[in-house]
Amino acid sequence: MLRYLPKALRLPAFIAWSLATRAMTMGVRCALFDEQGRVFLVRHTYVKGWHMPGGGVERGETVLEAVRKEVREEAGLALAQPPALFAIYRNTIHSRFDHVALFVARSVDPGEPPSPNLEIAEAAWFPLDSLPEGTTKPTRTCLEEITKSLTPREIW
Repeated sequence: MLRYLPKALRLPAFIAWSLATRAMTMGVRCALFDEQGRVFLVRHTYVKGWHMPGGGVERGETVLEAVRKEVREEAGLALAQPPALFAIYRNTIHSRFDHVALFVARSVDPGEPPSPNLEIAEAAWFPLDSLPEGTTKPTRTCLEEITKSLTPREIW
């Protein structure tokens, strides 16, 4: 439904809809690593910056179902093994009611990154020491927590 709105209205419409229909929102993100230690990032059409693949958990959907779906849709990959839950954060960027479950996957079945579409502008693998300009601060911080075995912070 959101894809039919102009880009500038997608995020505000999603936030308004989420706040009106739920007491709390839950999202998922997945840090996908390949055999060379690169991380997979996406750049969406409706929000600035590079992010780990992810999205909202829909009613009746488990967080694992959501993360598998988002990885398939945004990265064009299938998880070869269940991802490991790394942390759950409170995301105060858009709402004080939002939470993000961050998973880590180091085993993915090969696939082709999606072609640019209504949701994904770009998607690619990046070395950790060469992340693209515009990688969001939460993405950089989460990757540092994962790769340096740091205690995750509580706020996204």
